[in-house]
Amino acid sequence: MTGIRLHAPAPGWAIDADVVVVGSGVAGLTAALRCTAAGLRTVVVTKARLDDGSTRWAQGGIAAALGEGDTPEQHLDDTLVAGAGLCDEEAVRLLVTEGPEAVRRLIATGADFDKTAEGEIALTREGGHHRRRIAHAGGDATGAEISRALVEAIRDGGVRFIEHALVLDLLTDAEGRTAGVTLHVMGEGQHDGVGAVHAPAVVLATGGMGQVFSATTNPAVSTGDGVALALRAGAEVSDLEFVQFHPTVLFLGADAEGQQPLVSEAVRGEGAYLVDADGVRFMLGQHELAELAPRDIVAKAITRRMLEQGTAHMYLDGRHFGAEMWAERFPTILAACRLHGIDPVTEPIPVAPAAHYASGGIRTDLRGRTTVPGLYACGEVACTGVHGANRLASNSLLEGLVFAERIAEEITAAAPRVPGAAVLHPVPVTLPLPVAGARTRIQRVMTAGAGVLRSAGSLREAAEALDALHSDALAGGSDDTKSAEPGVESWETTNLLCVARVLVAAARRREETRGCHWREDHPDRDDTAWRRHLVVRLTPERTLDVRTTDTADFPPTADAPGSRK
Repeated sequence: MTGIRLHAPAPGWAIDADVVVVGSGVAGLTAALRCTAAGLRTVVVTKARLDDGSTRWAQGGIAAALGEGDTPEQHLDDTLVAGAGLCDEEAVRLLVTEGPEAVRRLIATGADFDKTAEGEIALTREGGHHRRRIAHAGGDATGAEISRALVEAIRDGGVRFIEHALVLDLLTDAEGRTAGVTLHVMGEGQHDGVGAVHAPAVVLATGGMGQVFSATTNPAVSTGDGVALALRAGAEVSDLEFVQFHPTVLFLGADAEGQQPLVSEAVRGEGAYLVDADGVRFMLGQHELAELAPRDIVAKAITRRMLEQGTAHMYLDGRHFGAEMWAERFPTILAACRLHGIDPVTEPIPVAPAAHYASGGIRTDLRGRTTVPGLYACGEVACTGVHGANRLASNSLLEGLVFAERIAEEITAAAPRVPGAAVLHPVPVTLPLPVAGARTRIQRVMTAGAGVLRSAGSLREAAEALDALHSDALAGGSDDTKSAEPGVESWETTNLLCVARVLVAAARRREETRGCHWREDHPDRDDTAWRRHLVVRLTPERTLDVRTTDTADFPPTADAPGSRK
């Protein structure tokens, strides 16, 4: 334990549970449903409404070997190639073998996927996949349908949930084991203000941290809260330097900030192609899969061509689809484009890369256990070893499903335990709140210094700027800029500053180009020196401890000595 906490009031109310799940995407709700079905008193804590997480924004679909002629082994091969040598093969094998049945259980829960004329699940292709294995719903509204089905099941199952609640810190007992969480409920309701949920098991399924960059496909709630909480609790995180930038995000202008509309990879899977300002298809010859190459390759090719031509975006051309296909297969994307004055039926779509997915996160074993006893993580907030240096398209929803089920099995199988009394560190240290306006400064610093293109110089400047913000917070601000008051905005900014510093520290250390980590000054992949992971923890002195593993294998977590199983 670090003894570090957010600067927040003491809890004014408390409830008891067997399990508290933080997050309401596919991972969190699946874990909650399975734990509840096993008879555990489960409480779901979610930052907005139950259906407001990242899952609902997923367009393309969920990958699994469901089609004729496809096999888990082929899915494994594609995943390992995309992960650029850093996937944990055991974790990937588990994902692809347990995945098809997990999808069928999701269907049994109520998710309705698109069907062929013969009544089979309709499958498409996305980048990095050599076969059609992406199941989708509502054309391009897969996440919304999955979210709908799971939220409905949660409500029908009587699972207790607390909406509009920002999780603050992990509670632990005298032995350092998990004893619940503190949280702040925004607005009126059954609970209000800072409180606590006491439970011997906490599942973090808080999603990503895309809001650390100026432009992202992530919703506004994706501020790295779970990773920051885990770091303060003493847990290890890994591979945070591997941030996937989705290649085709609707370009809204060079100054556009916040959540940007995604143009799903499935559009390219159905035959749309990328062209430059002169109408030239520049992905031909770049990779055997052309526009369907893994995302890091496509994002780099787009960025290179933008730099060569001095333009701020490229184009995605799907005019040959025709109006009927756009309306039936991609209604969500069609509506988003038209909302911004672009008609894909008659003109190419301007696109540019934007921050999309964190391949790294809180380090776990194959049952979702972190290095803090009783603390679990799944979904985008976790680093299971599945994604390596670059996530394969549509593996994220599958990972959330599979590992959430494994966590529920682990918690259920563990001996029943009454949580010990939560105790504070003998000398509690609060993480100071950043100065007012720091959030925008963090995002611009990260976009400029740690975006698609990185170098020693850009990362050094980013680190210096972030360290200055951290120092300002420690000093309580300056004469003209004071630290913010405790509250949701300042707590989110504190979390963003924490994860930004970790990301930049890891990106500076990894002196190579691999997957979605692109160093201009080290343009080649270096398996001899860097086919290994970077593991980071926060010290009690509020500094970062960054270490490199000896091999590409993860060391065991504390709860799983000698094995990742």
